[in-house]
Amino acid sequence: MQISSVNDVKIYNLSHGKSLPEWLSDRKKRQLQKKDADIQRRIELIQDFEMPTVCTSIKVSRDGQFILAAGTYKPRIRCYDTYQLSLKFERCLDSDVVAFDILSEDYSKLVFLHCDRYVEFHSQHGHYYKTRIPKFGRDFSYHYPSCDLYFVGTSSEVFRLNLEQGRFLSSLQTDAVENNVCDINPVHHLLATGTSEGRVECWDPRVRNRVGMLDCALSSLAEGTEVQGLPSVSALKFNGSLTMAVGTSTGQVLLYDLRSSQPLLVKDHFYNLPIKSLNFHDQLDLVVSADSKIIKIWNKDSGKVFSSIQPQTNINDVCIYPHSGMLFTANEDPKMNTFYIPALGPAPRWCSFLDNLTEELEESPESTVYDDYKFVTRKDLENLGLSHLVGSSLLKAYMHGYFMDVRLYHKIKSMANPFAYEEYRKDKIRQKIEESRTQRVQVKKLPKVNKDLALKLMEEGDDEAQLASRKKRGKALPTILGDDRFKMMFENPDYQVDEQSEEFRLLNPIVSKVGQKRKKKLRLLAQQAAAAQQAAEDEEEPEGRASSEEESSDDDKSWVEEVREQRRLLRQEDRDRRRQKRKDADRNTVLLEKERNGGEKTSNMAESKKTSQPHFYQIKAGEEFRSFNDMARKQKLQKASLEDRLKLEEHSGTSNMADTAVGSKQLTFTLKKSEQQKKQQQAEREHHEERKKLRRSAGHLSSGRGRGWGRGRGRGRSLH
Repeated sequence: MQISSVNDVKIYNLSHGKSLPEWLSDRKKRQLQKKDADIQRRIELIQDFEMPTVCTSIKVSRDGQFILAAGTYKPRIRCYDTYQLSLKFERCLDSDVVAFDILSEDYSKLVFLHCDRYVEFHSQHGHYYKTRIPKFGRDFSYHYPSCDLYFVGTSSEVFRLNLEQGRFLSSLQTDAVENNVCDINPVHHLLATGTSEGRVECWDPRVRNRVGMLDCALSSLAEGTEVQGLPSVSALKFNGSLTMAVGTSTGQVLLYDLRSSQPLLVKDHFYNLPIKSLNFHDQLDLVVSADSKIIKIWNKDSGKVFSSIQPQTNINDVCIYPHSGMLFTANEDPKMNTFYIPALGPAPRWCSFLDNLTEELEESPESTVYDDYKFVTRKDLENLGLSHLVGSSLLKAYMHGYFMDVRLYHKIKSMANPFAYEEYRKDKIRQKIEESRTQRVQVKKLPKVNKDLALKLMEEGDDEAQLASRKKRGKALPTILGDDRFKMMFENPDYQVDEQSEEFRLLNPIVSKVGQKRKKKLRLLAQQAAAAQQAAEDEEEPEGRASSEEESSDDDKSWVEEVREQRRLLRQEDRDRRRQKRKDADRNTVLLEKERNGGEKTSNMAESKKTSQPHFYQIKAGEEFRSFNDMARKQKLQKASLEDRLKLEEHSGTSNMADTAVGSKQLTFTLKKSEQQKKQQQAEREHHEERKKLRRSAGHLSSGRGRGWGRGRGRGRSLH
């Protein structure tokens, strides 16, 4: 038996547990019941309450004594007697059952609609008669006053078979292409058919005319819903004379009053699966609707969820035992589930012991869902060396891990770590000793990690405790040292605060200044509390005291200077570090040069050869080579523009960016000329072009001078 609670409603799954194979002997079954705990906990309410493969539909007779279920394979019908808690009979059929109904109070009159268009009638002794309808049927209903069977299926007609006359009557012609379900009101016998177009057509069997039509497809769609197809009617159920529930293929349930064309309530299952079953629980005004995944129980007036049941396998049909809290489900599984919900009603008379059993379980609550399983993650499996079991029957996938048998887990755990018990025993002994020590006088000890922070927190905690003790009804808040969520900060060395780091040195002035302000505020509050207590005793008001604003006005932004000082120190340290690196590099270069020069003096022949060859020196990456021959290049670089120098350094690979406290940054910019400057430059260019065109060339004139050109210069010219 499995116990679950949904919305504070206890649900007992009576069919949960292992099922014993039919071919086992009684002796083997008794042996298994003695050894296996799951079989011992199992409650076999009705013996052999299962099908060979799948159960398609299940119903209870009107007298409540018999439970009939149809299933496969091979197609069969089984009848269970609740008074005997066992199987009464089993009958095999020629084809699968689409729907069946019980026409009598007991199992003496049964009607089966088969998947091959046959309609089969059974009496108390067995098969009675078999006939065939013109089209494939999907559902049928029995009209008791006229003894008519109404069949709907893959046709627009509703076929009528009169059992009193033993012949087919004229069919009802609907406007639909296909009809999926039908139902007859038990009070005024109104016939309703649900069509594949999402409509419900209502017919009066007395005059065989249609009296109304409801368009449920549009009413089931809410605002903003994405429509992929027209929802069809998949379930239909009447309650009383005026209420009707309609289930759609998109997972909505609509409650109608027959006097209105608009639904009173629309309930969505949010699974987008067809509604397969609809039932009413009149005692508590509840609706039990089911699709293939879940059974939802909700109030028919407000739509508030009462509870829900989600079996492990898909659901085909749901049946409620009359006037009780027991439900039967037909599943895609050999076992038919039995659920008992005490909040819905008492247990049936034939299993009244369930009430006493559930009362005892409620008095001593015990989780029985995962008692025999251990949840492990994939990392746990790798540590235990069980990764190869993934995909086998020994591991059941669940969420981000797997469930495995707890006995197998303990066995593998003991093999993987045989000394685990000894370690566990030592830890328990150490915990017992520490618990006994807590009764002694406590001495404050600093932790091994973050001692300064712990000391600071202890001092602040003492101040707060002292202030709280002065106040009436004051309670000191728990500190970080006493909070288990932060204990790893004082135990794990990975959480040690590095006081030499750049981040700590920049933030420490702010934190320390805030801490100082906090201490001042605590001292001020303590003084105010002491003064108020003294004033209450002396009944005199104390004279004015120094204002805290005057004391703290000078320190409001004093931390800014400290932060600037820390930044200056960090930049100075960074420059010193770079200067030391350059010195080390130059020293290494000079030593290497001396070593090479010393080796050259050992032989004269080698020296004469080496003087004619260039010398190679080892230079570290990122360091600029400095020598006396580099002065010309430096002077040339100084005359060049900043852009040319940056391009040259980038091309040679010697450009270094200086790291500062705010990071490494490089700024490039271009000067933007104004419109006046652009016009002036354009006018100058046009003027130069114009002057070039007007200039006359003097290249044809000879530049040579005559013989007597300079001879008569300085002398008087003769006049003729």
